Amino acid sequence: MQSSHVSLVNYVLQRSQPGNVQHVIDTIDRFGWTQQWLMNIGDRKGQILDDAIRTRRPKTVLELGTFLGYSSLRMASQLPDDAFIISIERNRQSAEIAHTIHKHAGVEKRIQLIVGSTESVIPRLSEKYHINAFDFIFIDHDGSAYLDDLKLLEKYGLIQSGTMIVADNVIYPGAPDYLHYIRNNPKYKTRLYESTLEYNDNVRDGVEISVRR
Repeated sequence: MQSSHVSLVNYVLQRSQPGNVQHVIDTIDRFGWTQQWLMNIGDRKGQILDDAIRTRRPKTVLELGTFLGYSSLRMASQLPDDAFIISIERNRQSAEIAHTIHKHAGVEKRIQLIVGSTESVIPRLSEKYHINAFDFIFIDHDGSAYLDDLKLLEKYGLIQSGTMIVADNVIYPGAPDYLHYIRNNPKYKTRLYESTLEYNDNVRDGVEISVRR
């Protein structure tokens, strides 16, 4: 386990209030700004994610890339208890840390963590969880995989009319093939929300929000 991950867990467990989701989120943000950089969506772009969640008010959410559980905390904080969040994470240690943080925040029963690659998990989602399509999808893992995963979600019918898709880091590190596809596809209405890289004032970044027509 990376030392930065251990440091974050200790920082969160020691300095945030158990069961207080917003306080846990704020504590992670404070760590990212003052202790060590983290590659989650962060507080500034996190507001864009919050606004999107409130606009769509989804009952079913899919997250590609859990990392240490920050963005799923943000989504859970904006949703009622009956909303179902599935988060896929390739790295088992990251998923275990995310679960620890989710449990500390009191939302672990609302977020279903799946350890595995997106290409192996996505084809099984509909049958396993009896979901026809997701209301909301958040993509925040490897930018080179964004487009392949989007097409896989389309192939298995998990994106339907009204599905909102939020993709982080589309400018930095970037996901050019994803942006080219979704911006030139008449099946989607899409918009870029510009910001800066998480916990950084100097690197331009943005979040692409798309809705299936």
